[in-house]
Amino acid sequence: MRKSSTEGDRNARVLWMAESLTTGEQKKDLRVSLLDPSIYGLQASAKEEPTNQNLWPRPVARKWILVLFMGTCLLYCARMTMPVCAVSMAARFHWNKIDSGLVLGGFFWGYCFTQILGGHVSDMVGGERVLLLSAASWALITAGTPLLAHLGSHQLFFMTLARILMGLLQGVFFPSLASLCSQRVLEGERGFLMSTMHSGSYLGTLLAGGMGSVMLEQYGWESMFYCSGLLSGLWALTVWQYLLKGEVIPAQVKTQSPAQPGLSRKRWLKLFRKPPIWAMVFAHMCICSTAYTLLSWLPTYFKESFPDAQAGVYNVLPWLTAIPSALSGGFVSDLLITRGYSVLTVRKIMQFCAMGASSVFILPLAGEVNFPSAVIFISASVGLSTFSSGGVSVNVQDLTPSCAGALYGFMNMMGAFMGLLLVSFSGYLIEITMSWAAVFSFIILVNAIGLWIFLIFGDAQRLDQTDHCQLVVV
Repeated sequence: MRKSSTEGDRNARVLWMAESLTTGEQKKDLRVSLLDPSIYGLQASAKEEPTNQNLWPRPVARKWILVLFMGTCLLYCARMTMPVCAVSMAARFHWNKIDSGLVLGGFFWGYCFTQILGGHVSDMVGGERVLLLSAASWALITAGTPLLAHLGSHQLFFMTLARILMGLLQGVFFPSLASLCSQRVLEGERGFLMSTMHSGSYLGTLLAGGMGSVMLEQYGWESMFYCSGLLSGLWALTVWQYLLKGEVIPAQVKTQSPAQPGLSRKRWLKLFRKPPIWAMVFAHMCICSTAYTLLSWLPTYFKESFPDAQAGVYNVLPWLTAIPSALSGGFVSDLLITRGYSVLTVRKIMQFCAMGASSVFILPLAGEVNFPSAVIFISASVGLSTFSSGGVSVNVQDLTPSCAGALYGFMNMMGAFMGLLLVSFSGYLIEITMSWAAVFSFIILVNAIGLWIFLIFGDAQRLDQTDHCQLVVV
Protein backbone atom coordinates (compact mmCIF):
# COMPACT_ATOMS: atom_id res chain seq x y z
CA MET A 1 0.00 0.00 0.00
CA ARG A 2 2.83 2.39 0.83
CA LYS A 3 4.54 1.74 -2.48
CA SER A 4 1.28 2.24 -4.38
CA SER A 5 0.66 5.49 -2.53
CA THR A 6 4.18 6.75 -3.41
CA GLU A 7 3.70 6.00 -7.09
CA GLY A 8 0.32 7.70 -7.01
CA ASP A 9 1.83 10.85 -5.52
CA ARG A 10 4.57 10.83 -8.15
CA ASN A 11 2.07 10.53 -11.00
CA ALA A 12 0.02 13.33 -9.50
CA ARG A 13 3.07 15.61 -9.39
CA VAL A 14 3.93 14.81 -13.01
CA LEU A 15 0.33 15.47 -14.05
CA TRP A 16 0.27 18.81 -12.22
CA MET A 17 3.58 19.94 -13.79
CA ALA A 18 2.45 18.91 -17.26
CA GLU A 19 -0.82 20.79 -16.87
CA SER A 20 1.06 23.91 -15.83
CA LEU A 21 3.02 23.76 -19.10
CA THR A 22 0.01 23.30 -21.37
CA THR A 23 -2.94 25.34 -22.49
CA GLY A 24 -5.90 25.03 -24.83
CA GLU A 25 -5.95 21.98 -27.06
CA GLN A 26 -3.03 20.37 -25.23
CA LYS A 27 -5.14 20.07 -22.07
CA LYS A 28 -7.79 18.17 -23.98
CA ASP A 29 -5.26 15.52 -25.02
CA LEU A 30 -3.33 15.46 -21.79
CA ARG A 31 -4.93 12.34 -20.38
CA VAL A 32 -4.36 10.38 -23.56
CA SER A 33 -0.64 9.90 -22.89
CA LEU A 34 1.68 11.52 -20.41
CA LEU A 35 4.61 10.44 -22.58
CA ASP A 36 3.52 12.60 -25.51
CA PRO A 37 6.42 15.09 -25.93
CA SER A 38 4.10 17.80 -27.23
CA ILE A 39 2.73 18.44 -23.73
CA TYR A 40 6.19 19.45 -22.52
CA GLY A 41 6.84 21.81 -25.46
CA LEU A 42 9.44 19.51 -27.05
CA GLN A 43 7.53 18.93 -30.26
CA ALA A 44 7.46 22.60 -31.18
CA SER A 45 11.16 22.88 -30.48
CA ALA A 46 11.99 19.93 -32.68
CA LYS A 47 10.00 21.37 -35.55
CA GLU A 48 11.18 24.92 -35.18
CA GLU A 49 14.05 24.79 -37.65
CA PRO A 50 12.44 22.81 -40.48
CA THR A 51 9.34 25.05 -40.41
CA ASN A 52 11.34 28.29 -40.35
CA GLN A 53 9.85 30.17 -43.28
CA ASN A 54 12.73 32.65 -43.33
CA LEU A 55 15.14 29.99 -44.64
CA TRP A 56 15.98 30.13 -48.33
CA PRO A 57 14.77 27.21 -50.46
CA ARG A 58 17.72 25.40 -51.99
CA PRO A 59 17.33 26.87 -55.54
CA VAL A 60 17.13 30.39 -54.07
CA ALA A 61 20.11 29.72 -51.82
CA ARG A 62 22.24 28.69 -54.82
CA LYS A 63 21.40 31.96 -56.60
CA TRP A 64 22.27 33.98 -53.53
CA ILE A 65 25.59 32.16 -53.03
CA LEU A 66 26.68 33.04 -56.56
CA VAL A 67 25.47 36.63 -56.27
CA LEU A 68 27.09 37.18 -52.86
CA PHE A 69 30.35 35.69 -54.16
CA MET A 70 30.33 38.25 -56.97
CA GLY A 71 29.43 40.98 -54.49
CA THR A 72 32.37 40.16 -52.23
CA CYS A 73 34.64 40.10 -55.28
CA LEU A 74 33.46 43.56 -56.36
CA LEU A 75 33.74 44.84 -52.80
CA TYR A 76 37.45 44.03 -52.80
CA CYS A 77 37.90 45.38 -56.32
CA ALA A 78 36.52 48.71 -55.13
CA ARG A 79 38.54 48.54 -51.90
CA MET A 80 41.83 47.86 -53.71
CA THR A 81 41.30 50.52 -56.38
CA MET A 82 42.93 53.29 -54.35
CA PRO A 83 46.01 51.25 -53.28
CA VAL A 84 46.61 50.20 -56.89
CA CYS A 85 46.27 53.79 -58.15
CA ALA A 86 48.09 55.40 -55.20
CA VAL A 87 51.47 55.72 -56.95
CA SER A 88 50.01 57.34 -60.06
CA MET A 89 47.80 59.65 -57.99
CA ALA A 90 50.74 60.62 -55.77
CA ALA A 91 52.75 61.62 -58.83
CA ARG A 92 49.79 63.51 -60.30
CA PHE A 93 48.93 65.47 -57.14
CA HIS A 94 52.46 65.69 -55.67
CA TRP A 95 51.82 63.62 -52.53
CA ASN A 96 54.62 62.47 -50.29
CA LYS A 97 54.66 59.19 -48.34
CA ILE A 98 52.87 60.76 -45.39
CA ASP A 99 50.10 62.10 -47.62
CA SER A 100 49.67 58.72 -49.34
CA GLY A 101 49.58 56.96 -45.98
CA LEU A 102 46.92 59.38 -44.75
CA VAL A 103 44.69 58.65 -47.74
CA LEU A 104 45.15 54.87 -47.60
CA GLY A 105 44.77 54.70 -43.82
CA GLY A 106 41.50 56.62 -43.89
CA PHE A 107 39.70 53.50 -45.07
CA PHE A 108 40.50 51.49 -41.94
CA TRP A 109 39.32 54.22 -39.57
CA GLY A 110 35.95 54.27 -41.29
CA TYR A 111 35.90 50.48 -41.60
CA CYS A 112 36.22 49.91 -37.85
CA PHE A 113 33.37 52.14 -36.72
CA THR A 114 30.40 50.71 -38.63
CA GLN A 115 30.94 47.02 -37.92
CA ILE A 116 28.64 46.74 -34.90
CA LEU A 117 26.07 49.18 -36.30
CA GLY A 118 25.85 47.30 -39.58
CA GLY A 119 25.39 43.98 -37.84
CA HIS A 120 22.78 45.34 -35.43
CA VAL A 121 20.71 46.94 -38.21
CA SER A 122 20.94 43.71 -40.23
CA ASP A 123 19.65 41.71 -37.27
CA MET A 124 16.71 44.08 -37.02
CA VAL A 125 15.66 44.69 -40.66
CA GLY A 126 17.42 41.91 -42.59
CA GLY A 127 20.87 41.60 -44.14
CA GLU A 128 19.64 41.87 -47.73
CA ARG A 129 18.56 45.47 -47.28
CA VAL A 130 21.83 46.56 -45.68
CA LEU A 131 23.93 44.81 -48.33
CA LEU A 132 21.93 46.45 -51.11
CA LEU A 133 22.15 49.99 -49.72
CA SER A 134 25.82 49.54 -48.83
CA ALA A 135 26.78 48.36 -52.34
CA ALA A 136 24.84 51.14 -54.04
CA SER A 137 26.51 53.75 -51.83
CA TRP A 138 30.09 52.54 -52.21
CA ALA A 139 29.55 52.19 -55.98
CA LEU A 140 28.55 55.85 -56.13
CA ILE A 141 31.54 56.98 -54.06
CA THR A 142 33.99 54.85 -56.08
CA ALA A 143 32.75 56.16 -59.43
CA GLY A 144 32.71 59.71 -58.09
CA THR A 145 36.26 59.67 -56.71
CA PRO A 146 37.91 61.05 -59.91
CA LEU A 147 35.37 63.87 -59.94
CA LEU A 148 36.21 64.73 -56.32
CA ALA A 149 39.93 64.65 -57.15
CA HIS A 150 39.48 67.28 -59.85
CA LEU A 151 36.94 69.33 -57.91
CA GLY A 152 39.41 71.85 -56.53
CA SER A 153 42.85 72.33 -55.04
CA HIS A 154 42.20 70.27 -51.90
CA GLN A 155 42.67 66.83 -53.41
CA LEU A 156 44.24 65.38 -50.27
CA PHE A 157 41.24 66.32 -48.13
CA PHE A 158 38.67 65.01 -50.62
CA MET A 159 40.52 61.74 -51.23
CA THR A 160 40.92 61.11 -47.51
CA LEU A 161 37.23 61.86 -46.99
CA ALA A 162 36.31 59.50 -49.83
CA ARG A 163 38.37 56.70 -48.28
CA ILE A 164 36.81 57.23 -44.86
CA LEU A 165 33.33 57.08 -46.38
CA MET A 166 34.33 53.96 -48.32
CA GLY A 167 35.41 52.31 -45.07
CA LEU A 168 32.22 53.34 -43.30
CA LEU A 169 30.03 51.86 -46.03
CA GLN A 170 32.02 48.67 -46.59
CA GLY A 171 32.32 48.08 -42.86
CA VAL A 172 28.72 46.87 -42.71
CA PHE A 173 29.16 44.22 -45.42
CA PHE A 174 30.57 41.21 -43.58
CA PRO A 175 28.51 41.70 -40.39
CA SER A 176 25.41 41.91 -42.60
CA LEU A 177 26.54 38.76 -44.37
CA ALA A 178 26.90 36.94 -41.04
CA SER A 179 23.43 38.11 -39.98
CA LEU A 180 21.94 37.05 -43.31
CA CYS A 181 23.57 33.65 -43.08
CA SER A 182 22.20 33.02 -39.58
CA GLN A 183 18.67 34.05 -40.66
CA ARG A 184 18.43 32.38 -44.07
CA VAL A 185 20.78 29.36 -44.13
CA LEU A 186 20.67 26.03 -42.31
CA GLU A 187 23.38 25.32 -39.76
CA GLY A 188 24.91 22.52 -41.82
CA GLU A 189 25.33 24.77 -44.88
CA ARG A 190 26.73 27.94 -43.32
CA GLY A 191 30.39 26.95 -43.54
CA PHE A 192 30.37 26.64 -47.32
CA LEU A 193 28.52 29.94 -47.73
CA MET A 194 31.00 31.89 -45.58
CA SER A 195 33.96 30.17 -47.27
CA THR A 196 32.57 31.07 -50.68
CA MET A 197 32.21 34.69 -49.64
CA HIS A 198 35.78 34.87 -48.37
CA SER A 199 37.12 33.26 -51.54
CA GLY A 200 35.43 36.08 -53.46
CA SER A 201 37.59 38.55 -51.56
CA TYR A 202 40.76 36.83 -52.80
CA LEU A 203 39.49 36.86 -56.36
CA GLY A 204 38.67 40.56 -56.06
CA THR A 205 42.19 41.29 -54.81
CA LEU A 206 43.68 39.41 -57.76
CA LEU A 207 41.46 41.16 -60.30
CA ALA A 208 42.22 44.59 -58.86
CA GLY A 209 45.94 43.92 -58.95
CA GLY A 210 46.05 42.20 -62.35
CA MET A 211 43.44 43.85 -64.56
CA GLY A 212 43.75 47.09 -62.64
CA SER A 213 47.41 47.39 -63.54
CA VAL A 214 46.57 46.97 -67.25
CA MET A 215 43.79 49.58 -67.11
CA LEU A 216 46.07 51.91 -65.18
CA GLU A 217 48.72 51.73 -67.88
CA GLN A 218 46.38 51.90 -70.88
CA TYR A 219 43.62 54.29 -69.80
CA GLY A 220 44.82 56.13 -66.69
CA TRP A 221 43.98 55.84 -63.01
CA GLU A 222 40.49 57.35 -63.42
CA SER A 223 39.34 54.41 -65.53
CA MET A 224 39.78 51.95 -62.69
CA PHE A 225 37.53 53.97 -60.37
CA TYR A 226 34.87 54.28 -63.07
CA CYS A 227 34.96 50.57 -63.88
CA SER A 228 34.83 49.39 -60.23
CA GLY A 229 32.03 51.80 -59.40
CA LEU A 230 29.98 50.85 -62.47
CA LEU A 231 30.28 47.11 -61.83
CA SER A 232 29.34 47.53 -58.16
CA GLY A 233 26.31 49.60 -59.14
CA LEU A 234 25.20 46.97 -61.65
CA TRP A 235 25.52 44.29 -58.97
CA ALA A 236 23.30 46.28 -56.58
CA LEU A 237 20.75 46.85 -59.36
CA THR A 238 20.73 43.13 -60.18
CA VAL A 239 20.12 42.15 -56.56
CA TRP A 240 17.30 44.66 -56.19
CA GLN A 241 15.58 43.85 -59.48
CA TYR A 242 15.91 40.07 -59.75
CA LEU A 243 16.42 38.70 -56.22
CA LEU A 244 14.47 41.17 -54.12
CA LYS A 245 11.87 41.69 -56.88
CA GLY A 246 12.07 45.45 -56.57
CA GLU A 247 11.51 45.44 -52.80
CA VAL A 248 14.02 47.31 -50.68
CA ILE A 249 12.82 45.41 -47.62
CA PRO A 250 12.58 41.66 -48.34
CA ALA A 251 9.65 39.75 -46.95
CA GLN A 252 10.37 38.00 -43.69
CA VAL A 253 8.19 36.05 -41.34
CA LYS A 254 8.33 37.61 -37.92
CA THR A 255 8.59 35.04 -35.17
CA GLN A 256 7.82 35.98 -31.62
CA SER A 257 9.85 33.60 -29.56
CA PRO A 258 11.49 33.90 -26.18
CA ALA A 259 14.44 32.07 -27.69
CA GLN A 260 15.22 35.16 -29.78
CA PRO A 261 15.71 38.03 -27.38
CA GLY A 262 16.29 41.64 -28.25
CA LEU A 263 19.66 43.34 -28.10
CA SER A 264 19.17 44.88 -24.68
CA ARG A 265 22.07 45.99 -22.55
CA LYS A 266 21.28 43.24 -20.07
CA ARG A 267 21.42 40.64 -22.83
CA TRP A 268 24.76 41.90 -24.10
CA LEU A 269 26.26 41.90 -20.62
CA LYS A 270 25.03 38.36 -20.06
CA LEU A 271 26.53 37.19 -23.35
CA PHE A 272 29.90 38.80 -22.66
CA ARG A 273 30.15 36.91 -19.39
CA LYS A 274 30.24 33.65 -21.35
CA PRO A 275 33.78 32.21 -21.89
CA PRO A 276 32.91 30.76 -25.35
CA ILE A 277 32.06 34.27 -26.59
CA TRP A 278 35.43 35.68 -25.61
CA ALA A 279 37.27 32.58 -26.87
CA MET A 280 35.66 33.09 -30.28
CA VAL A 281 36.33 36.84 -30.31
CA PHE A 282 39.97 36.42 -29.25
CA ALA A 283 40.66 33.71 -31.82
CA HIS A 284 39.12 35.90 -34.53
CA MET A 285 41.25 38.83 -33.42
CA CYS A 286 44.41 36.72 -33.59
CA ILE A 287 43.83 35.26 -37.04
CA CYS A 288 42.70 38.61 -38.48
CA SER A 289 45.78 40.38 -37.14
CA THR A 290 48.20 37.76 -38.50
CA ALA A 291 46.41 37.84 -41.88
CA TYR A 292 46.71 41.65 -42.02
CA THR A 293 50.40 41.36 -41.14
CA LEU A 294 51.14 38.86 -43.89
CA LEU A 295 49.12 40.85 -46.41
CA SER A 296 50.99 44.05 -45.52
CA TRP A 297 54.55 42.78 -45.18
CA LEU A 298 54.90 39.82 -47.56
CA PRO A 299 55.69 41.97 -50.64
CA THR A 300 58.44 43.72 -48.68
CA TYR A 301 59.78 40.40 -47.38
CA PHE A 302 60.08 38.94 -50.87
CA LYS A 303 61.47 42.16 -52.32
CA GLU A 304 64.25 42.37 -49.72
CA SER A 305 64.98 38.65 -49.42
CA PHE A 306 64.77 37.79 -53.12
CA PRO A 307 65.40 41.02 -55.07
CA ASP A 308 65.66 39.22 -58.43
CA ALA A 309 62.35 37.34 -58.08
CA GLN A 310 59.34 38.20 -60.19
CA ALA A 311 56.74 40.16 -58.26
CA GLY A 312 53.91 38.56 -60.23
CA VAL A 313 54.73 35.19 -58.68
CA TYR A 314 54.73 36.05 -54.99
CA ASN A 315 51.97 38.66 -55.28
CA VAL A 316 49.56 36.31 -57.09
CA LEU A 317 50.24 32.67 -56.25
CA PRO A 318 49.46 32.75 -52.48
CA TRP A 319 46.10 34.50 -53.00
CA LEU A 320 45.31 32.33 -56.03
CA THR A 321 45.81 29.28 -53.81
CA ALA A 322 43.45 30.74 -51.22
CA ILE A 323 40.40 30.60 -53.53
CA PRO A 324 40.10 26.79 -53.96
CA SER A 325 41.32 26.31 -50.40
CA ALA A 326 38.53 28.44 -48.97
CA LEU A 327 35.90 26.66 -51.06
CA SER A 328 37.17 23.21 -50.12
CA GLY A 329 37.37 24.15 -46.43
CA GLY A 330 33.74 25.23 -46.36
CA PHE A 331 32.66 22.11 -48.24
CA VAL A 332 34.55 19.82 -45.86
CA SER A 333 33.14 21.52 -42.74
CA ASP A 334 29.55 21.15 -43.94
CA LEU A 335 30.21 17.58 -45.07
CA LEU A 336 31.54 16.59 -41.64
CA ILE A 337 28.45 18.03 -39.95
CA THR A 338 26.10 16.16 -42.29
CA ARG A 339 28.07 12.97 -41.64
CA GLY A 340 27.28 13.18 -37.95
CA TYR A 341 30.26 14.98 -36.43
CA SER A 342 29.32 17.50 -33.76
CA VAL A 343 29.36 21.15 -34.74
CA LEU A 344 31.89 21.94 -32.00
CA THR A 345 34.29 19.26 -33.23
CA VAL A 346 34.10 20.56 -36.80
CA ARG A 347 34.65 24.18 -35.75
CA LYS A 348 37.74 23.24 -33.74
CA ILE A 349 39.15 21.08 -36.54
CA MET A 350 38.76 23.92 -39.02
CA GLN A 351 40.33 26.42 -36.66
CA PHE A 352 43.23 24.08 -35.90
CA CYS A 353 43.96 23.92 -39.63
CA ALA A 354 43.63 27.72 -39.95
CA MET A 355 45.91 28.66 -37.05
CA GLY A 356 47.87 25.54 -36.15
CA ALA A 357 48.67 23.84 -39.45
CA SER A 358 49.22 27.16 -41.21
CA SER A 359 51.78 28.17 -38.58
CA VAL A 360 53.75 25.00 -39.31
CA PHE A 361 54.41 26.34 -42.82
CA ILE A 362 55.41 29.78 -41.49
CA LEU A 363 58.02 28.27 -39.17
CA PRO A 364 60.63 27.50 -41.92
CA LEU A 365 60.52 31.15 -43.04
CA ALA A 366 62.24 32.11 -39.80
CA GLY A 367 65.34 30.37 -41.18
CA GLU A 368 67.13 30.28 -44.52
CA VAL A 369 64.96 29.21 -47.47
CA ASN A 370 65.21 29.63 -51.23
CA PHE A 371 62.63 31.48 -53.30
CA PRO A 372 60.57 28.49 -54.56
CA SER A 373 60.36 27.07 -51.04
CA ALA A 374 59.32 30.43 -49.59
CA VAL A 375 56.51 30.78 -52.15
CA ILE A 376 55.30 27.23 -51.47
CA PHE A 377 55.35 27.71 -47.68
CA ILE A 378 53.53 31.04 -47.88
CA SER A 379 50.94 29.70 -50.31
CA ALA A 380 50.26 26.70 -48.07
CA SER A 381 49.99 28.90 -44.98
CA VAL A 382 47.63 31.40 -46.63
CA GLY A 383 45.54 28.58 -48.10
CA LEU A 384 45.13 26.81 -44.75
CA SER A 385 44.29 30.06 -42.98
CA THR A 386 41.12 30.31 -45.08
CA PHE A 387 39.73 27.30 -43.14
CA SER A 388 38.79 29.81 -40.46
CA SER A 389 35.66 30.43 -42.54
CA GLY A 390 34.43 27.09 -41.21
CA GLY A 391 35.72 27.85 -37.71
CA VAL A 392 35.37 31.06 -35.69
CA SER A 393 33.95 33.03 -38.63
CA VAL A 394 30.80 30.90 -38.57
CA ASN A 395 30.92 30.03 -34.87
CA VAL A 396 29.15 33.31 -34.08
CA GLN A 397 26.08 31.96 -35.89
CA ASP A 398 26.20 28.83 -33.72
CA LEU A 399 26.40 30.73 -30.44
CA THR A 400 24.14 33.74 -31.08
CA PRO A 401 22.05 33.42 -34.26
CA SER A 402 19.58 36.07 -33.04
CA CYS A 403 22.31 38.74 -32.91
CA ALA A 404 25.01 37.21 -35.12
CA GLY A 405 25.43 40.35 -37.22
CA ALA A 406 26.10 42.70 -34.31
CA LEU A 407 28.46 40.27 -32.57
CA TYR A 408 30.33 39.54 -35.78
CA GLY A 409 30.68 43.28 -36.25
CA PHE A 410 32.24 43.53 -32.80
CA MET A 411 34.61 40.68 -33.67
CA ASN A 412 35.60 42.27 -36.97
CA MET A 413 36.13 45.66 -35.35
CA MET A 414 38.43 44.16 -32.72
CA GLY A 415 40.25 42.18 -35.40
CA ALA A 416 40.81 45.32 -37.48
CA PHE A 417 42.16 47.27 -34.50
CA MET A 418 44.46 44.43 -33.46
CA GLY A 419 45.58 44.08 -37.07
CA LEU A 420 46.61 47.73 -37.23
CA LEU A 421 48.57 47.33 -34.00
CA LEU A 422 50.26 44.13 -35.11
CA VAL A 423 51.23 45.55 -38.51
CA SER A 424 52.84 48.55 -36.81
CA PHE A 425 54.57 46.39 -34.19
CA SER A 426 55.94 44.12 -36.92
CA GLY A 427 57.55 47.13 -38.59
CA TYR A 428 59.12 48.02 -35.25
CA LEU A 429 60.49 44.48 -34.87
CA ILE A 430 62.01 44.58 -38.35
CA GLU A 431 63.58 47.96 -37.62
CA ILE A 432 65.25 46.98 -34.34
CA THR A 433 66.18 43.36 -35.14
CA MET A 434 66.98 43.76 -38.86
CA SER A 435 65.56 40.26 -39.28
CA TRP A 436 62.35 38.73 -40.57
CA ALA A 437 62.66 35.79 -38.19
CA ALA A 438 61.27 37.88 -35.31
CA VAL A 439 58.14 38.80 -37.32
CA PHE A 440 57.37 35.24 -38.40
CA SER A 441 58.02 33.93 -34.88
CA PHE A 442 55.66 36.54 -33.45
CA ILE A 443 52.95 35.54 -35.96
CA ILE A 444 53.31 31.91 -34.87
CA LEU A 445 53.05 32.94 -31.21
CA VAL A 446 49.87 34.96 -31.77
CA ASN A 447 48.27 32.10 -33.71
CA ALA A 448 49.23 29.58 -31.04
CA ILE A 449 47.73 31.64 -28.20
CA GLY A 450 44.48 32.28 -30.08
CA LEU A 451 44.14 28.62 -31.05
CA TRP A 452 44.86 27.42 -27.51
CA ILE A 453 42.17 29.71 -26.07
CA PHE A 454 39.58 28.58 -28.63
CA LEU A 455 40.31 24.87 -28.21
CA ILE A 456 39.89 25.09 -24.44
CA PHE A 457 36.98 27.51 -24.05
CA GLY A 458 35.29 27.37 -27.47
CA ASP A 459 31.77 25.98 -27.77
CA ALA A 460 28.98 25.64 -30.35
CA GLN A 461 25.92 25.49 -28.10
CA ARG A 462 23.47 28.36 -28.54
CA LEU A 463 23.89 30.98 -25.80
CA ASP A 464 21.20 33.53 -26.66
CA GLN A 465 18.30 31.34 -25.56
CA THR A 466 16.51 31.58 -22.23
CA ASP A 467 15.68 28.40 -20.40
CA HIS A 468 12.10 28.82 -19.16
CA CYS A 469 11.49 25.51 -17.45
CA GLN A 470 12.91 22.13 -16.80
CA LEU A 471 10.80 19.05 -16.16
CA VAL A 472 12.65 16.53 -14.06
CA VAL A 473 11.00 13.28 -13.03
CA VAL A 474 12.82 11.33 -10.35
